[in-house]
Amino acid sequence: MDLKQFEADNSGSCRLASRIPDVCRTEDCCLGVDEAGRGPVLGPMVYGICFCPVSKKEELKDLKVADSKTLNEAERENLFQKLDEAQSYVGWALQILSPNMISTSMLQRTKYNLNALSHDTAICLIQYALDSGVQLKEVYVDTVGPAEKYEKKLSQLFPGIQVTVRPKADSLFPVVSAASICAKVARDRVVKGWNFAEDLGEIDTDYGSGYPNDPKTKEWLLKYLDPVFGYPQFVRFSWSTAQTLMDSKAAPVHWDDDEEDGEKAAQQQNNRSMLSYFSASAEGDRAQQTHRFFSERRLKSLKSL
Repeated sequence: MDLKQFEADNSGSCRLASRIPDVCRTEDCCLGVDEAGRGPVLGPMVYGICFCPVSKKEELKDLKVADSKTLNEAERENLFQKLDEAQSYVGWALQILSPNMISTSMLQRTKYNLNALSHDTAICLIQYALDSGVQLKEVYVDTVGPAEKYEKKLSQLFPGIQVTVRPKADSLFPVVSAASICAKVARDRVVKGWNFAEDLGEIDTDYGSGYPNDPKTKEWLLKYLDPVFGYPQFVRFSWSTAQTLMDSKAAPVHWDDDEEDGEKAAQQQNNRSMLSYFSASAEGDRAQQTHRFFSERRLKSLKSL
């Protein structure tokens, strides 16, 4: 699994895929869909598909794939290696969705929630398999939202394919378990080797599980919260955990276009307006340490033109 493409730019979305086995282009195939990292406040969410000929279902089962959440990291890595060695009849593809992409999607003017993002990503991966020549006849999906509604949606999009959507599908169907393992291994590797674009010095990588209720994760979030610029792109800033910490610990900001008379409203809230930063004042004349964002770009505040 070569992650160089994502590591080169971990602010967006990236697709990784194995070679398509020749047999998958000539025989009827089944495909499983699952994700890893839906809930954490740290790191990406990874969607995965795994596919093989229907005639090879038992061989896939014999690899003893299981729901990735029931396995430790070493067991997942070992099973992924077995799937990779079975490349003569097993294929996979992954879509890595960065924390930045997830959060900007959820907070954009036209809201794009996590369920919609998950559905669209799964649909794109299924379509990728079809476009690659995989002869899909059966698709098994771990549900996001109501299973019956999601199954109907996929069946309409992919007529002629038997679609099965179930809760906990990763523990019911080996091909979904395989997809779960591929996704989880990719996420673990990305998180472990995350390349911070921000200049944060020596990074403490002991951030726990990444889930909001993990004390180590909360401690890490507090440690790397910049009072002005918020969090590095490793953090899903749209998560309520991150937003609550920013509201309570970061510098308060009043946006002047929020309402009329923005300057007055800001003063009433005992808050400085954004515009006040650009105006010369006695307070602005005081010596203060410049934030690295400005010093790295050699930016200075002008007092006169």
